[in-house]
Amino acid sequence: MKWLDMPPVWLAGALGFAWWQKTYFSLGLDFGPGFADFLGGILIGGGVILMALAIHEMRRHRTTIIPHQSADRLVSSGIFKRSRNPIYLGDVLILSGFILYWDAVLSLPLIPIFVWILEKRFIEPEENGLRRKFVAEFTRYSQQTRRWL
Repeated sequence: MKWLDMPPVWLAGALGFAWWQKTYFSLGLDFGPGFADFLGGILIGGGVILMALAIHEMRRHRTTIIPHQSADRLVSSGIFKRSRNPIYLGDVLILSGFILYWDAVLSLPLIPIFVWILEKRFIEPEENGLRRKFVAEFTRYSQQTRRWL
């Protein structure tokens, strides 16, 4: 059952809810013609690119990308110079992009809820583990690099 507590599962659930909301409970609300589709596409594409860059960097350093597993190395190069959590940031961008693209206006509150879930379920425990394993190195890294952006 531990495989259910993974960010892609949470993302799929949030996307499923947003799709359900726009399909069955839209109340005729939308973001307007064209602009939301364009911005949504940009956010989705940006999220996918961020995730790909982060996964590539973690593979290059031969450490795990799976949450709840102990990292072999602290990755602070590449995209990790800009964000300590680019994969989670990519998840949020993808969710935001689909909400815009689908005109799922009433699903906008899902975004901060999803961020909160990522923070509590994944980011805080992972950072605590990194802080214990890479004491001085993680302290320097967390002072130089923001959690999200």
